[in-house]
Formats: sequence, C-alpha cells, structure tokens
Amino acid sequence: MTKAPTSRFKVEVLDGERTSRREDVVVTEEPLELRLEWPGRPPEPLVVTMRTPGSDFELAAGFCLGEGFAVRPGAIRTVAYCTDNKLTREQQFNTVTVTFDGPPDREPPQRYGVTSAACGVCGQQSLDELAERDYEPVDPVEVDIDVVRRLPDLLREAQPTFSRTGGLHAAGLFTADGRKIVVREDVGRHNAVDKVVGWTVLNQQPRHGLVLAVSGRVGYEIVQKAVAAGLGMIVAVGAPSSLAVDLARQFGVTVAGFARGERCVIYSNPERIIRPA
Repeated sequence: MTKAPTSRFKVEVLDGERTSRREDVVVTEEPLELRLEWPGRPPEPLVVTMRTPGSDFELAAGFCLGEGFAVRPGAIRTVAYCTDNKLTREQQFNTVTVTFDGPPDREPPQRYGVTSAACGVCGQQSLDELAERDYEPVDPVEVDIDVVRRLPDLLREAQPTFSRTGGLHAAGLFTADGRKIVVREDVGRHNAVDKVVGWTVLNQQPRHGLVLAVSGRVGYEIVQKAVAAGLGMIVAVGAPSSLAVDLARQFGVTVAGFARGERCVIYSNPERIIRPA
C-alpha cells in the first residue's frame, strides 16, 4: 500500500518557560518518479517530483495533460504503480508508469530531472511554446462575486489533512455556483492542481464551467496548468506573480487573488466577475 499522507514524530514543545513532550502529526513528503511508455517504447523515467502520497495516478495524469503529453481525450491508456522487481516494495509505490495509446501528443524531453514540492517544472516552457500547443481555448466562465469570496472557505472546509498538520496546500474544482467537484491536498501547490485536473482526466469528467481554487499564491505554473485544462478562472488566497498575470491575460484566464472575507483583487478579465447591478 502507499504511504499515509501524514507521519508521526515525538517532538519537544517550548512555550515560554514551559517545556513539554508529545507526539506530533507531520505531513508526509516522498519522491514520486513518473515513467512514460507507449507501444514500441518501454517505460522510461521522465521526472521525479516531491509529493504527499495519495492520488498518485491523478497527479501523473494531470502532469501529463499540463505538459502537453496527453491533450487528446483517451490518450492515456493506463496509470499504474511500477512492478519492476529490481525495486523495493516502497520504491514500487513511489514510481508510477503512464501508458499511452500511441506516441504522446508532444514529444517528451529526455528527462526533466527532479522538481521540488515548491513549484512545478518552472521555466521548462516559454510562453510562445505554450501558445503553440493544441489545447482547447479556456472556458470564459462567469462567477458571482459572492461565490468568488466564498471559495477559499469552501476549499478550507475540504482540507482534513491540513487541519491535522497545518503543512499542506490544496486545490479544488468548483462549479460557478460554488458546488464542490473535487479537492486534493499536497505539500506542493502544483501537485494539488495536477491531482484535481488528473481526477477529471481519469474519470472523463468535463471541466467546462468549473473554477480552480488554490490555497496559496498563483505562480506561472498554476496558470499554465489552468490553460492546459481549459479552466478559465482561478481564485486564490494569496497573490499572483507578474508572469502569472501576463500569462492569464494572454490566454483569457480570470485571476482573483487575496480572496479573503469580503475582499478580493481581480488581476485579469474583471468583466467575468458578476457584481450587483
């Protein structure tokens, strides 16, 4: 079985003049190696990402869509843990193989290397290269301002592991009226986004009319993944970066940052936020 999303450690707590010892719950961080294969090509390693175990197949599928390898519906035939007998059992559950029905929609690079849990494959693709990929146009979804303001709280309510550890990011897909579709947690922001997008890929669920909510800031890689998935709106608790705003404006993605309480800041396409007349 895969590892649990949390681990337990004995810790010492210093609180003023008092010292106490107890067991603490900490989010698990483990490497995940992603391998790709298709007819005529055996599995080959592509990337290792640091992630929180859980929803690994969704993470792999979302990554492949975001990187342009699986743009076509049905391009991914199977996703499975590795059964290479050269690996230990623990290593097998830290290795996922994605099998395509034929050559990927984009030729994979020889190998990305190792990515951290802090960001995606940052800088791998330029804006021009992203524009050249055969993605569907983003959905120009319109959302009521009251829903935009509520989304961070709705996302927070669906974060059980964060409640126990305080150490996880989250991403969720919601309908334009605020109904939760899927929420996933991970130590990495980009991994959480890949997991929710991958859920739609593996379950053949449409993404039209959905809004992406994220628990932290919005970097370039988050917008890039939204573009790849055709998601037209991102609502975030934190701020976007300059490159994220540029990318959102170029591809027509609405970005709402600092969504807390009654306040939010709209960085692109403000006309898609419905306000009282």
